[in-house]
Amino acid sequence: MQKHWSQVELLHETVSNPNIHVRGTHSYYSDAWSGSFEQSVVRYLYGDEYSRNAWTSQWPVDQLHIGDYVCIGAEAVILMGGNHTHRMDWFSLYPFVDKITDAYVGKGDTHIHDGAWIGMRAMIMPGVVVGEGAVIASGAMVTKNVAPYTIVAGNPAVPVRKRFDEETIERLLALKLYEWSEEKFTALREAICAEDIVALEQASKDWDQT
Repeated sequence: MQKHWSQVELLHETVSNPNIHVRGTHSYYSDAWSGSFEQSVVRYLYGDEYSRNAWTSQWPVDQLHIGDYVCIGAEAVILMGGNHTHRMDWFSLYPFVDKITDAYVGKGDTHIHDGAWIGMRAMIMPGVVVGEGAVIASGAMVTKNVAPYTIVAGNPAVPVRKRFDEETIERLLALKLYEWSEEKFTALREAICAEDIVALEQASKDWDQT
């Protein structure tokens, strides 16, 4: 069957690498112009089918954590730390086999929190945290953490603006809407797919009381 841009890959249905952790059942990758999420997006992460059978990692493996309702555009790249064996504080950057353990410097886990949107051909570097509801513009090179509900763009990516004012963001985070049950989230979708924070807070309060 030929792929089409209107069809997506639901990550919870396809991810098999034990070092990729997908929360919930709604996050997706728009894979129309590439291979699968694990084949094309996630780079240099131990735990894929080949590395599981070929060798045992000599160091703790950095993990990839993806929240719920995350949207990942076609040809995005999430770069992990499996190839961090090029020591810039050494005279030689070359990853000599007999020095590989000493050469490796982990970058830490990568976190893409709930509701984030990663644009087409964006690249996220290892150890980065992308906050709830953040937007990574197409082609952006993300080298630093991205605050919740912040739009970043460029190479290296820098903040362009906040999606909402600071007070609204604080109130959104306090609602913890991505921790709501599926039933509540579905029932309050009209308030979620809107921009009235007061109405959303009231809808949440009314639901909890009933």
